[in-house]
Amino acid sequence: MIATYGHGTENDFVLIFDPKDEYSITTAQTAAICNRESGIGSDGLIRIIKRDEKWFMDYRNADGSLAEMCGNGIRVMARYLVERGHQPEGIFAINTRDGIKHLRVPLTDDISVNMGQVTDEGEEITAATNGHIWNGYNISVGNPHAVVFVDDMAEIGSLDVAPVVRPRDSYPEGVNVEFVKIIEGNTIAMRVFERGSGETRSCGTGTCAVALAATLHTKAKLPATWIITPPGGRLEVSIDGHSNATLTGPAVLIRDVDISRFLIE
Repeated sequence: MIATYGHGTENDFVLIFDPKDEYSITTAQTAAICNRESGIGSDGLIRIIKRDEKWFMDYRNADGSLAEMCGNGIRVMARYLVERGHQPEGIFAINTRDGIKHLRVPLTDDISVNMGQVTDEGEEITAATNGHIWNGYNISVGNPHAVVFVDDMAEIGSLDVAPVVRPRDSYPEGVNVEFVKIIEGNTIAMRVFERGSGETRSCGTGTCAVALAATLHTKAKLPATWIITPPGGRLEVSIDGHSNATLTGPAVLIRDVDISRFLIE
C-alpha cells in the first residue's frame, strides 16, 4: 500500500488515502508505521476517509491511540486533498472526532483552519519535569492541554518522559503539556509533550491552547493574535471575542512511502 509522508511545522504524519473506508489499520500497525527506528517515522497517522459524502480525518497518535483532533495534521490532510486533485482549492470542511472544521486552502502558501472554541476550564494545574514545577492553565481545544509559563526554556530539560501533571484526575485520558515563554510582544516560544507521541516539533491544537492561556496570563483583550514558534517553525493563532481560534501555518507533502510490510498480520 502506498501512503504519503508530510508535515506541518515539522509535526509529521503518514497519510493513507482511503475514501471508501476499506482499510482497517490496527493499533499495533499504526505504532509500527510511526516508529522512528524501524518504521516510516512520524508523530501520527491520518487515514483520509469519507463518511456521509464528507471528508473525515481518522487521526491516531504514534502509539496507535485515537485522538480527537490535530491542528497541524488537518492542514497536511487538506494540502493532500488539494494537491492530489481530490478537492478544489478554497474554503471547505473536514470532519473530525471534535466536529467539523472549516479550512481556507490555497494551492500554495499557508493554510488556515477554524479550530472552534478554545475553553479555559477554570482550574489551576501544575506540571513538573527536570526537577522543576510550574503552575498553569487547564485548556480544552476539543482535546486536553496543560499550559505552563516558564522563565527559562532551558529549565525544561530533555522531555524524554512525560511531565507529571496534577491534579491527575483532571486528565483521565492523558494530556498534552505545553511549556511556553513570552519572548516579546505577541511572540511566544513553545515546547510540547504530546500524549501518545512524546515531545514533538510542533502541535496545532497546542498552539491554540497556548494562545488562550497567553491571553489570560497577560490579561490581553480579545480579539488577540499570537505568533507561536515551536521548534519546527512558525504558526499564527487568532482568538476572537468568543474564544474561537483560527490557526494559520504551512503544510507540506514530502514523498510517497510504501507501508505494505507493516500491514502483514
